[in-house]
Amino acid sequence: MSLYFSAGSETTELSPSEVREGLYSAFEKLGVRRKVLAIPPDFTRFHSQAGELTRMAWQYYGERLTDVLPALGTHMPMTETEIGNMFGDMPRSLFRVHDWRSGLVTLGEVPASYVHQQSEGKLDYCWPAQVDRLLVEGGYDLILSLGQVVPHEVIGMASYNKNVLVGTGGAEGINKSHFLGAVYGMERIMGRSDTPVRRVLNYASDHFARHLPIVYVQTVVAKNQQGKLVIRGLYVGDDAECFEKAARLSLKVNFVMLDHELTKCVVFLDPAEFKTTWLGNKAIYRTRMALADDANLIILAPGVKQFGEDEGIDKLIRKYGYRGTPATLEAVDREPEMAGNLSAAAHLIHGSSEGRFHITYCPGAMTREEMESVNFQYADLREMMARYDPAKLADGYNDVGGEEVFFVSNPALGLWSYRGRFSS
Repeated sequence: MSLYFSAGSETTELSPSEVREGLYSAFEKLGVRRKVLAIPPDFTRFHSQAGELTRMAWQYYGERLTDVLPALGTHMPMTETEIGNMFGDMPRSLFRVHDWRSGLVTLGEVPASYVHQQSEGKLDYCWPAQVDRLLVEGGYDLILSLGQVVPHEVIGMASYNKNVLVGTGGAEGINKSHFLGAVYGMERIMGRSDTPVRRVLNYASDHFARHLPIVYVQTVVAKNQQGKLVIRGLYVGDDAECFEKAARLSLKVNFVMLDHELTKCVVFLDPAEFKTTWLGNKAIYRTRMALADDANLIILAPGVKQFGEDEGIDKLIRKYGYRGTPATLEAVDREPEMAGNLSAAAHLIHGSSEGRFHITYCPGAMTREEMESVNFQYADLREMMARYDPAKLADGYNDVGGEEVFFVSNPALGLWSYRGRFSS
């Protein structure tokens, strides 16, 4: 087990040439590799810089990098435009689409007793460690898992083996891991690298995936004082050390701890990145620990046109809505379609304010009736964009007509919390 490259700090700004030099020095330590698979995140993680890192890997390995498998999870496949925007001039013939329904190999099962322990006695199912069959049957002597470590609502801190075991995993494993995180409690998980969901994935990695030649390329990305996204850290290794280093740095640069609770928060969702509430609800997840009771969260969502990433999940969201943990758990107990789609159930829990604060969605292509039917409030996008113009607001506190408004330009880039709510 090795750490092949490690660089980063709260003030580091790695230039493209420094990133390339660091990445290539790690590749040199790996020795000759004849067939390489790259697993970057999909377009929903555009700001991870993984697209450019994948491109650098392709330039280094040339024809030996034979396949690129974006870690879709259950997201929609990337479009030609998204591939071009994220990966530049890489040949489109390299890209594969992950089939999370049927193109899988089961590496093993995490015992129900272990999941039971990690869930504090709430769950009794085993967890299938599944990956896209390409990883097992492709004949690779190097699998590069590239991604950004950043606070995450399901697992605590994103990336590392989640990119493989969830990003290229199957529906059952994705459903069960999301539900474990929801049942344990989102606000107990976010911003922590050691969580029940992570422990289940680590169990799977340690017991079932050691034969796979996986090397992790982890970035930490944040805005500098000029508001430009920069790479604060780059870590490359084949075990948990590179992830832990990245996680510690991410907490310093991606976790904003506030001295008082927010009464009004406005979040902007980039229309190129957020087209569904399935993804757009990061606006809720990442700010909820900063919001006071009875606070107003306003989500400017010009690209949002539906709820789920696929038709089946979209129907479930429309039917059951974001009505809080008790109602969702009751639906799981009562309705087979919910029991069979635990990631949808987890999503409905995550997306609810539990009645504690108000959520107002301002979607670009959905109606008031649609939004209110799932238990969100609705406001007209044009009116709210005129009042809270993202082009004029700065990240953080703003004075808007004498009212204090906290603005978040991209919820995917961090986590916000009132200091008194976060225990350690």
